[in-house]
Amino acid sequence: MLNIGIIGAGRIGKVHTKSISNFVNGAKVKSIADVNMNDEIVQWAKEFGIEECYTDYKKILEDSQIDAVLICSSTDTHSTISIEAIKAGKNVFCEKPIDHSIEKIKGVIKALEENPVKFQVGFNRRFDHNFEAVRNEVLKGTIGDPHIIKVTSRDPEAPPISYVKVSGGMFLDMTIHDFDMVRYLSGSDVEEVYVQSAILVDKAIGEAGDVDTAIITLKLSNGALAVIDNSRRAAYGYDQRAEVFGSLGMVATSNDTNSTAVISTANGVTGEKPLYFFLERYMKSFAKEMQCFVDAIVNDTETPVNVYDGLKPVIIGLAAKKSVELGRPVKINEIEF
Repeated sequence: MLNIGIIGAGRIGKVHTKSISNFVNGAKVKSIADVNMNDEIVQWAKEFGIEECYTDYKKILEDSQIDAVLICSSTDTHSTISIEAIKAGKNVFCEKPIDHSIEKIKGVIKALEENPVKFQVGFNRRFDHNFEAVRNEVLKGTIGDPHIIKVTSRDPEAPPISYVKVSGGMFLDMTIHDFDMVRYLSGSDVEEVYVQSAILVDKAIGEAGDVDTAIITLKLSNGALAVIDNSRRAAYGYDQRAEVFGSLGMVATSNDTNSTAVISTANGVTGEKPLYFFLERYMKSFAKEMQCFVDAIVNDTETPVNVYDGLKPVIIGLAAKKSVELGRPVKINEIEF
């Protein structure tokens, strides 16, 4: 049984605690740390059998019984804590992004070269049943060579402005999942990025220096083209769809809904709206990615989403930001690594 320590008891830390406790085999959460640890969090942790609650995450890294740590703290701490955990000999699961700085991610890569522990990045959408099904058909050659990849990703509502100001911007916060999804579905890297963006949801987002609506086109190394469309607010719910069109056909997936029932009457034809909250949509994927992390440690195999899979979407995100600034396509090799 692997002992896991979780650093960060915010929303995503609680998601992983729940998934490990309820759905993951071969692991348990031994301890949790958060700089804002309080009686409420302690009580919540006890409900999952966690007795060790700290304000200082270093106590988790110093615990010889901890086999792996989950880094679920604020983004600006991810690379620093990753390096400390790697040097402490702990296997690491790090939520995305590893960092907004390529230089700092390079520091994590160097630490891994010197201390070869398991390292996985939290791109949970790769483990979603819909997107896995699309990817599997591409791998089997069912649709031939991929020509066009389309990803739609629209949140049900915009985040608070206080979050927008520290998020790194939409491309490094929200779209980073979609950049990863294009790589995952196409099996190819990105060579060039071009963004058309706007502020249509909330003027305050623009005042904070960000955008809330974007159409992103990408040229891929295998010759295929990709299109991502993003919005910070979809009135009807969490809109998450993908399509791969190829030389022999097409594979696409639609949104998950509470049911597939369609009502047809004289007044019209109606069906369910998409699931509204990301946890409703992706809880099973969070559990599956964690099971894969645990299995990689137990079986001494490669993690399915490694440090380079964490790096490349950040590079694409920085290229997207540069495209907005310059008003032109930006090649990936313009972003220094």
